[in-house]
Amino acid sequence: MRVVVAEDLFLLRDGLTRLLAAHEFEIAAAVDTAPALLCALLEHRPDVAVVDVRMPPAFADDGLQAALAARREVPGLPVLLLSQYVEQLYARELLADQAGAVGYLLKDRVFSDEAFVDAIRTVAGGGTVMDPEVVTKLLGRRSRDEPISRLSGRGRSNTAIAQRLYITEKAVSKHTTSIFTKLGLAADQDDNRRVLAVLAYLNS
Repeated sequence: MRVVVAEDLFLLRDGLTRLLAAHEFEIAAAVDTAPALLCALLEHRPDVAVVDVRMPPAFADDGLQAALAARREVPGLPVLLLSQYVEQLYARELLADQAGAVGYLLKDRVFSDEAFVDAIRTVAGGGTVMDPEVVTKLLGRRSRDEPISRLSGRGRSNTAIAQRLYITEKAVSKHTTSIFTKLGLAADQDDNRRVLAVLAYLNS
C-alpha cells in the first residue's frame, strides 16, 4: 500500500515513515509543506495520505487545504488527517463531499501503532475513521439532540448508553436501528454505522 506522509516536524515525519515502513507500507513521498503535499498527491496518487492539518507556509489549515484540492482532482482520494486540535471547520470541510475514505485523528490520542495502522487501512479501503473527541465536538452545537443519538454519536456502546440513561439495551437498539433506517444505512460490517449516522445527521 502506497502512502504519502505530510508533516512539517522532522522527528515526527521520520517517525511516521519508519513506523509505516515497519508495517510494510510503501512510502511514496514524505513532505514538509502544503505545496509539496499537493504535488506529491497529484503525482503519486497514493492509496492513502497521512496529513498534518497545520503546515507551512502559513501554518493555518494549509495541509487540509492541499488535501482537499487533491481530492477535487482525484475524487475519493483517501486522506487521514492528524492534528493536535479538534476543529469543527476542519472536519466539516473534509467530510463535505460525503465520498468517504477520510479520517481525523488527534495526535495525542493515538496510543498504539496497531490502532494507527488499522485506521490508515480503514481509510484506504474507503471507510471513515473519527476520533470520539472529534465526533463529540461536532455534535456539541446540537445540544437539543435526543440523548441516545448524542451518546451513540460519541461512540458509546448500547450497554453504556442503557446504563447512563437507565433504560433497557433493547430500547437503545431499537432507537439506533430506527436512526440507521431513516438515514438509509444498511447493515455493513465494513462501515461504522454510528459514525456514518453522525455524519449524515450533521450534513442534513
